[in-house]
Amino acid sequence: MLGVLVVVTVLLAGQSSSKQKLPNDASSATSATFAGAAVTPLEFAPPIALRNSLGEPVTLTEYRGKVVLVTFLYTHCPDVCPLITANLQTRLAQLGLKARGVQVIAVSVDPRGDTPKAVADFLHVHEMTGRMEYLLGSARHLGRTWKAWNVGSQKDASNPEFVAHSALVYGVSASGKLTTIYPANFKPADIAHDVPLLARR
Repeated sequence: MLGVLVVVTVLLAGQSSSKQKLPNDASSATSATFAGAAVTPLEFAPPIALRNSLGEPVTLTEYRGKVVLVTFLYTHCPDVCPLITANLQTRLAQLGLKARGVQVIAVSVDPRGDTPKAVADFLHVHEMTGRMEYLLGSARHLGRTWKAWNVGSQKDASNPEFVAHSALVYGVSASGKLTTIYPANFKPADIAHDVPLLARR
């Protein structure tokens, strides 16, 4: 049985991945076991319970026992979000048949801009249709998830059409515990390396 891998990327201007506050007041350090940085203490990942672009309810816990890649992004992002999505798509390709046991989830950080049509176009362009659950909602509903994961969303002061952000990627083990983190420009091979390890924890 594959583990749960949660990839969460989130967006706050002026914060580097090394300085961004982690959920549960956790900290991270280089690991001899994982390609990603190891998180301590090991605690359950914060919940996610929203609706996807088709209006269907999606929760993180329903994928317990599978590899789940969760990222926070927005469809009109000009740089980091397309990079993360491309790396996730590459990573699925690297896994081959094992990708059947992987579910990708994206949580919006742009409640107004991320419409169902924008999401459908984004998934099509990045070859993630049917491979990524893109979760939407009002600022109030999304805000609860942002707060739980210590992430946020704010308009770029100089370019209001963009959302200012920094990014992290989080790995959650099969037991549901936050275990590893990765930078926004993670190497797909790093996550591919860690998936079997997270599956056993």
